[in-house]
Amino acid sequence: MADSIKMIARNKKATHDYFIEEKYECGIELAGTEVKSLRQGKASLKESYADIRDGEIFVYQMNISPYEQGNIFNKDPLRTRKLLLHKQEIRKLSSLKQREGYTLVPLSLYFKNGRVKLELALAKGKKVYDKRQTIAKKDADRRMKRDLRTIKS
Repeated sequence: MADSIKMIARNKKATHDYFIEEKYECGIELAGTEVKSLRQGKASLKESYADIRDGEIFVYQMNISPYEQGNIFNKDPLRTRKLLLHKQEIRKLSSLKQREGYTLVPLSLYFKNGRVKLELALAKGKKVYDKRQTIAKKDADRRMKRDLRTIKS
C-alpha cells in the first residue's frame, strides 16, 4: 500500500533561519476537535519549537485553530502537545541537543495514511551572513533558470 500524504502546514522560515542536520518523523498527541480542525487545514508552525522534558518530547507554540463546531470540546490553540517518538530516538536527540547551538524545529505537519505526523528537525541556527549567502545563492539560481528559459525560446 502506498503512503498517502496530505500536507497540512509547512514551516518555510525554518530553512531560512537554520541549517537542517537531521530529520525525524513523529506522531503527535491530539484531541478529536484538533484533528478535525487540521483536516480543514487550520494550523501554523511559524513560531513553534520542540523541547525535551523528563524524557518526553513536546512541541510548543504550534497553533491549531479551534474547530468551529467544537463548542466545549475545543482546546487552547497554543497548548503544549506531546510528540510520539521511540525512547532511543528521544535519548539520541537529547544528547545531540546538548551540543552548542542545536535546537529542535518542526518543519511540516501532514496526514500520512490517516494519521497526523510532524516532521521534526535537529537544526543549528544560522548567523546573519549565512542567511545573506543563502539568499544570494537562491537569487543566482533563479537568474540562471530565467536565462536558460530565454535562451531556449
